[in-house]
Amino acid sequence: MPIIVPKDLPGVKTLQAENIFVMNEKRALKQDIRPLEIAILNLMPTKEVTETQLMRLLSNSPLQINLTLISTSTYVGKHTPLEHLQKFYKSFEDIKDKKFDGMIITGAPVEEIEFTEVKYWKELEEIFNFAKNNVTSTIFICWGAQAGLYYYYGIKKYPLSQKLFGVYKHKKLVKYDRLLKGTDDRFFMPHSRHTTIKEEDIKACKDLVMIASSKEAGATIIRSKDNKFIFITGHAEYDRDTLELEYKRDLSRGLNIAPPDNYYVNGKDGEIKMSWSSTANLIYMNWLNHYVYQLTPYEIEDI
Repeated sequence: MPIIVPKDLPGVKTLQAENIFVMNEKRALKQDIRPLEIAILNLMPTKEVTETQLMRLLSNSPLQINLTLISTSTYVGKHTPLEHLQKFYKSFEDIKDKKFDGMIITGAPVEEIEFTEVKYWKELEEIFNFAKNNVTSTIFICWGAQAGLYYYYGIKKYPLSQKLFGVYKHKKLVKYDRLLKGTDDRFFMPHSRHTTIKEEDIKACKDLVMIASSKEAGATIIRSKDNKFIFITGHAEYDRDTLELEYKRDLSRGLNIAPPDNYYVNGKDGEIKMSWSSTANLIYMNWLNHYVYQLTPYEIEDI
């Protein structure tokens, strides 16, 4: 949340130079407050797990949030009970005439398939177009980030020689970007994917800015210069044991997979090093405050 200060306080210029949000008393008195309308398009097969992970992060804020869960209607996965979807989820048809202050579009286990060959790609194109015109700010996660970068900016994805799987160190590239306010210069985030995007493609796009990258994982956090879109190629939302469950699942299937990088204390199994939780909470709290709440109009139909 912003700090409210007297108009001519000397320290204000210093704080503003560091991109810290400072509000004067006059604006504070006129600021209207209402619950934020946030939508989650959940493309993950285990929807209950993913929705809980994201709700945990969204709840770490003093802001009230009305949450709408969305699933695709052109493809229905087999890992979530149908009664759960019918009771708690809406289709795009149900919400296409609404406006949202924020939206989150998750990853999906389809990264090795060409975008246009994904079963629900045409429906996803409609939702991407909807987000552009009816949502103040949208976060795209992992494959969702790659799909969004492809749809809006023509950024391609490329296959990796082996799966990127583990927790990796990242460097902040923009010193005072509000999304990473409060994080250290180096921070950790999990990744689990078979494809990547090229940093040079991001740098070549005049409408995008890369704000964090990793030696191993590449471009990790990218935002549009108009602040409408934030693309995160990793999984800040993951629970402590998410990578372990995925590792054990793949082993049980007979797949040739190594333990997640930088994840276990001993490098093989057992105790897990939880090194990304504080970063995840800061990213989502900063997004809600600086990219949604402070930018969205009070009259939601004005979006």
